[in-house]
Amino acid sequence: MEIKNFNGVDQNEVLKLAACAEQHSEHPLADAIMRKAKEQRLNYESYAAIDYLPGLGMICKQTNQNEILVGNHALMYKKSIPVETEVENYVNDRKNKGETTILISSANRIVGAISIADKLRSEAKQAVQEIKKFGCRVILLSGDANATAKAIGEKLQVDEVMGEMLPHQKLEKIKELNAIGKKVAMVGDGINDAPALVEASIGIAMGGGTEIALESADMALTTNNLMKIAEALRISKQVMNVIMFNFWGTVIVDSIGIGFAMFGYLTPLEAALIHVTSELAFILNSARLFGNSQNA
Repeated sequence: MEIKNFNGVDQNEVLKLAACAEQHSEHPLADAIMRKAKEQRLNYESYAAIDYLPGLGMICKQTNQNEILVGNHALMYKKSIPVETEVENYVNDRKNKGETTILISSANRIVGAISIADKLRSEAKQAVQEIKKFGCRVILLSGDANATAKAIGEKLQVDEVMGEMLPHQKLEKIKELNAIGKKVAMVGDGINDAPALVEASIGIAMGGGTEIALESADMALTTNNLMKIAEALRISKQVMNVIMFNFWGTVIVDSIGIGFAMFGYLTPLEAALIHVTSELAFILNSARLFGNSQNA
């Protein structure tokens, strides 16, 4: 994490302002800010009111009525906060390095910026490759700047990258894929992912995600290990294979049995024996899944 100060405000004050606004946020960026504030043992104030704008940032009103903005360029423009050339140059420099930068405004001026380099999880690239083995197309929908999202996408070797995505844009992308007949699994952990998680064919929330993401998803993983997504796909494929094998096996065995019985080649006792034996075989076939689920 790098903290940059502007307009004569020192770095500790910038961090204190950011911590004041983010102290109850569940966003991963907020978590990094709060950990840094605790490391430096900074005393940040409580706020009088807070407003979260999806895809933009936080608007925090202090007890002295001062308004703190913590968010991206769009939030500053929305609130008519001037973005000076020095700030623009700094943000562009960090963006070119593949970092995510948020701006901090107080008293209607930008006082600082906090940049964080996105660190890929050790298993992320392998997880993407494992998911692709199932014939899935992997798309990265990110709220980060295009340059940052593209850099991450290249490292992960995903099929498509879309950066600077607001919550409604992620939702529209999912709707677009649904409209052309695609089955979409959406993986997310943040507030901004919630609408897309609901719209997807199946929404998957990571274990360390926000409460709203967990509530919006169809499936919640108990861990943040991305390999578990590939594991879930593998198990679901096996389950469907077992279901289809049992279904068609039952249809074929019963059809043959009915045919033989109609022409007098089976007695009722033999028919019952064949039926019970085949059903037992299908039950044992299903039992194979217990071992797979326990290892997942």
